[in-house]
Amino acid sequence: MTTATTPVTLRLPESAALTTRALRREDAAAVAALIGACELHDVGEELIEEADIVGDWQRPAFDLATQTVGVLDGERLVAYAEVYKARWGDAAVDPSHRGLGIGTALARWSQEVTARDGGTLVGQPVPGDSVSERLLTSLGYRPLWTSWVLELPAGAVIAPQPLPEGYAVRLASGEADHRAAWVVNEDAFLEWSERERSSFEEWAATVVNRPGYEDWQLRLAINPEGAVVGMAFVIVSSGCAYVDKLAVRKDQRGRGLARALLVDAFETGRANGGDRSELSTDSRTGALGLYEKVGMQVTSVWRHLAIDVSPRA
Repeated sequence: MTTATTPVTLRLPESAALTTRALRREDAAAVAALIGACELHDVGEELIEEADIVGDWQRPAFDLATQTVGVLDGERLVAYAEVYKARWGDAAVDPSHRGLGIGTALARWSQEVTARDGGTLVGQPVPGDSVSERLLTSLGYRPLWTSWVLELPAGAVIAPQPLPEGYAVRLASGEADHRAAWVVNEDAFLEWSERERSSFEEWAATVVNRPGYEDWQLRLAINPEGAVVGMAFVIVSSGCAYVDKLAVRKDQRGRGLARALLVDAFETGRANGGDRSELSTDSRTGALGLYEKVGMQVTSVWRHLAIDVSPRA
């Protein structure tokens, strides 16, 4: 658990006539509904579900009391923000309450939380060419990378990718498999992601300890010696199979394992109610062209905007 003990006050314009407080575990559904309403308004599709929020909030390094804030109009949650590990922010303002200065106040709150916790940079994803992007840009935020959500439409398939001799793809089972998947996932993403290594407990909170997790969701690529050399994590929600994580060990690339895992994840998702399939990638990975070549189509564009802050003395 974080050692931060002093909450940062959210300073709203007096004209807003709203109340604020730190969020609690029981607010997860309200936050998911708020984010979903913003996504539907801004990109035409709800991408979030309550389990995403619960998984994020149960990470050991996350403290709801000092790293979140909610804005309420009466009993209704109309905005929120959070900052994880003094770097990773997220915020949303209900479309019905935009233009009141809430977004600006949340951005300043996020910077103060980051400074309090010793960070020097805070950023968050926002839909491209949106009100949120324009607001943060006007406040001095700059783009660090672009992300894309891609879809494989219902009924479409990706041509099978044969595995090299001796290799196999199977579901994960037990902690040894979970830890092996974590190592492959973290090693692969730390090749290009500017963040510290996540502990197994932090990783597991949003994967194998995510509400509703079942073994079929975590897929492993195994080499002839029986070692885990690739992994994929698939979530099925509202008829969509979303590949949340996909990674292959560096020394095993070029064998078609990533594509084999992708095909397997989509097929597994379809077998468990996901008629269509989605994933996201960003400009740091260089993988957009690969997904487009297998028939996936970009459905929304997001940008990670960030701003420098000065940590408190």
